[in-house]
Amino acid sequence: MSENSRLDPARTALLVIDVQKGFDEIAASGLPRNNPGAEGRIAELLAAFRAAGAPVIHIRHASREPSSVFRPEHSGYAVQDLARELPGEPVLVKHVNSAFIGTDLDELLRTRGSGSLVIVGATTNHCVETTTRMAGNLDYDARLVSDAAWTFERSGPDGDRYPAEAIHAMSFANLSGEFATIVRADEVVRALSPDLASA
Repeated sequence: MSENSRLDPARTALLVIDVQKGFDEIAASGLPRNNPGAEGRIAELLAAFRAAGAPVIHIRHASREPSSVFRPEHSGYAVQDLARELPGEPVLVKHVNSAFIGTDLDELLRTRGSGSLVIVGATTNHCVETTTRMAGNLDYDARLVSDAAWTFERSGPDGDRYPAEAIHAMSFANLSGEFATIVRADEVVRALSPDLASA
């Protein structure tokens, strides 16, 4: 995002994907993750969007898998405290990876005139990447925030282990240009807040 870029608060929505306590439980189980500062960047972006009067939309994942920590009756379904919605901020519940499937997200965004999306949350290579791909395919101007997302180490089908940071980086490499512009949280804050951008 260039220094001259601006984000119009009237047309730009912050999409907060799956910032739920289940990910804290997964990390506490010992599975390595990356980007420990992601939640702090998300809190900064929430504050900036709210101060600018720009829309914030929250996504929750309600798993249908019997053993998932994200089942609605389990403690992991709850939102992390830093990402709690304020009155008037929509909360959409999804059951699959994309926030556009089985929800009225597209209708909500188009009704509000939100042609630009700033996307944050978890996990980078699952719900964040899938939602970002669909946003690009639906012709939204998607900005994916690299330091406001995170993921976990994974095993491939051959049994090889892939570090969380490598998976995170590959997701951004896959998405950059064709589906989204990759940005950092401080760039978004400056682009959204003219006073900060001119400082």
